[in-house]
Amino acid sequence: MQATARPRVLADVFIPAAAVQSRANRLAIDAALVIGFAFVIAICAQLAFKLPTTTVPITGQTFGILVSGGALGSKRGGAAALLYMLVGMVGLPVFAPTGNFMAEKSAHFVFPWLGGSGLLWNMSSGGYIVGFVVAAFIVGWLAEKGWDRQSKGVLAMLIGSVAVYVFGLAWLAVYIQTHAPVNAFFEGLYPGSSLLVKTLNGGLFPFVGGDALKLVLASLALPGAWALVSKIKGEPKG
Repeated sequence: MQATARPRVLADVFIPAAAVQSRANRLAIDAALVIGFAFVIAICAQLAFKLPTTTVPITGQTFGILVSGGALGSKRGGAAALLYMLVGMVGLPVFAPTGNFMAEKSAHFVFPWLGGSGLLWNMSSGGYIVGFVVAAFIVGWLAEKGWDRQSKGVLAMLIGSVAVYVFGLAWLAVYIQTHAPVNAFFEGLYPGSSLLVKTLNGGLFPFVGGDALKLVLASLALPGAWALVSKIKGEPKG
């Protein structure tokens, strides 16, 4: 019985066909891609910009997640985001710089490495990290359908970004509700007359512009890479 071919995504065009003939080689290459892109996400997390109105910084993580999903496909992209999440939870400093590190800085660019770590349920940004896994899988699934090579690329990235916000905002709402009554700092940090307004002020409104830019950059990067590959290999752009 012949195995069904896996939908081809960008990462696959860089791998010689002979290298994935055996199952062992294919698994080894997939593992290397997952680990490599988890590291890419960690680097993107070190591009951080502090906002005075929220404990959640603007980082390059979303860009790294969207590109990872689009380049690797659903399973490998989701696995890269999951690995990134787990590595940070066991104590390795791969998450975005924490508020303590950013206290006297308005921006941080990779070095010196100031990554954070910790258990997600103790972090106001924990829901966004969970959303990264879902977003990478969704964008990867859409890339397997060819959306990363078409004008639909922007829509794919938008859907992925929405997934991040769905989990991030729901998590942040619970976090605010839990901490604000016992911590005056949180009460002042998230202004608003209701929990919904506080959550949107703290987790959505400050980030819309930055995430829109990251979305556009990611949606341009993948079709651009496909066009370059097609040109090099002399293949039709479609």
